[in-house]
Amino acid sequence: MRIITRGDLDGLVASVLLSTMEDVEKIELVHPQHITDSLFDVMEGDILAKMPYHPRCHMWFSHRQVTESNARPPESFRGSHVIARSVSRVIYDHYNSPELERFLPLVDGADRFESASLTQEEVTDPRGIILLGFLIDPRTSFGPFRVFFKSLVQRLRSMPMEDVLREPDVAEREELYRERESSFRDALLRHSRVEENVVITDFRQFDNVPIGNRFMVYTLFPQCNVSVRLQWGPEKRFVAATLGRSIFNLSSTTNIGNLCSDYGGGGHEGAGSSPLEPETADEKVREMVAVLNEGVD
Repeated sequence: MRIITRGDLDGLVASVLLSTMEDVEKIELVHPQHITDSLFDVMEGDILAKMPYHPRCHMWFSHRQVTESNARPPESFRGSHVIARSVSRVIYDHYNSPELERFLPLVDGADRFESASLTQEEVTDPRGIILLGFLIDPRTSFGPFRVFFKSLVQRLRSMPMEDVLREPDVAEREELYRERESSFRDALLRHSRVEENVVITDFRQFDNVPIGNRFMVYTLFPQCNVSVRLQWGPEKRFVAATLGRSIFNLSSTTNIGNLCSDYGGGGHEGAGSSPLEPETADEKVREMVAVLNEGVD
């Protein structure tokens, strides 16, 4: 049995819960778009968590709305689909097992990180479970981390999170994160521009995107209610456009997931992404920004 999930904090905690309750042999980290575009082979017996539904899966857990571009599950599907702050919360509530109670602090942290319910201090100086969220988030740009992710699943099942954070490889990541913090801030300031209510960060000139947390942009551009970040996808086959509502300036009313689905991507109300063709990416970004600037409360 495999867990198919996204490589971030919510996917990490979901994997801890599922591997505790089910006979899991392997964890696969996949971008949700790969399921939508049939670029990943889902097999019978797979557990999908934080992924679009696929008819071959054994169980499916989701905390987001089903978009028009994805398959809809039958009434009799195994698992749980509830609009919630995290898929970890959906899984925790689904099993409702005393065996999972020791992981409740992890689930609470996944709720807060996945829903971006953070303070400015937690963004500028993260600690504990929030720090772990940034260290495992692919958008922090540490590079390949599959082995690191899977080892964290095992350690979090058997060790207190505070001890996990003191493990040498985790502490090394934190040190690198904090060393690069000021250079990431400088990169954001140099490569961002403001168009009305939207801050657009263009990292396409970087072969390796600077290391830093994705919410810092909102502390630097507090007047903006939405961010758009552009960077190259794998092998520069497409431009990855990542959109998100500000977690501090809450005046945006645009449904980001719906907007991204109009451009071949997806997400949820507050955040999403779209893969854009390199030749037309700038034109599509202008269209998206125009829509974002209309959605102001």
